[in-house]
Amino acid sequence: MFERIREDIQGVFHRDPAARNAFEVLTCYPGLHAIWLHRVAHALWISGWKWLARLVSNFSRWLTGIEIHPGAKIGRRFFIDHGMGIVIGETAEIGDDVTLYQGVTLGGTSWNKGKRHPTLEDGVVVGAGAKVLGPFTVGAGAKIGSNAVVTKAVPAGATAVGIPGRVIVKADPEQEAKRQAIAERFGFDAYGVGQDMPDPVARAIGQLLDHVQAVDERLDGMCKALTALGSDYCAKALPELREEDFAGVKDDEPKSVV
Repeated sequence: MFERIREDIQGVFHRDPAARNAFEVLTCYPGLHAIWLHRVAHALWISGWKWLARLVSNFSRWLTGIEIHPGAKIGRRFFIDHGMGIVIGETAEIGDDVTLYQGVTLGGTSWNKGKRHPTLEDGVVVGAGAKVLGPFTVGAGAKIGSNAVVTKAVPAGATAVGIPGRVIVKADPEQEAKRQAIAERFGFDAYGVGQDMPDPVARAIGQLLDHVQAVDERLDGMCKALTALGSDYCAKALPELREEDFAGVKDDEPKSVV
């Protein structure tokens, strides 16, 4: 038991730079108090002492502002930062080294018996205010953005953001380099193309650049074939791309209102 407590305290130091010493963590971190009380409640629950388990869980909720059903299964080094308003349902399963911030709900979408709550695999991070609802799995190392509402499975290592939650897949570094090169040819900075940003506009620009690159490669191949046949058609220069053609709308220009 004491070994697990020491492990929990070390987990706080690894993930919270505000932690100064072990005594402060031991006495002033409600997230730890909620986890320790949950272990007592969970032991009572699986031993058949259901009412007593719920009583311990209710006392923990009153003391910490964190509600964890005694039936929930929680792994090692689980860290709750701040914690107020967190709700974890009965059939939720949480792996090792998982981090939750304040206001997170691991809830269900059905009143049916059985598995109703999510499973969070090792290393998952759930941002403040996020709602993860349903009997699906959030893969190892995945991240849920603040205030996201996630109702579908999230692959390992992915990031889910927005309402409803959508998975942001990081582009291949080689593909990102190609996009950036062709954007520089246009003379403008596609602000989200080379960044890890969950921005639908940036994603659309990236797809357009991929298409332009594919067209360029196809034209280049056609030109080589025409040159091999003795044609000089491809000797003609392409129209110049001017930087001012890609400038944004000036602030002093009138803007339409829909």
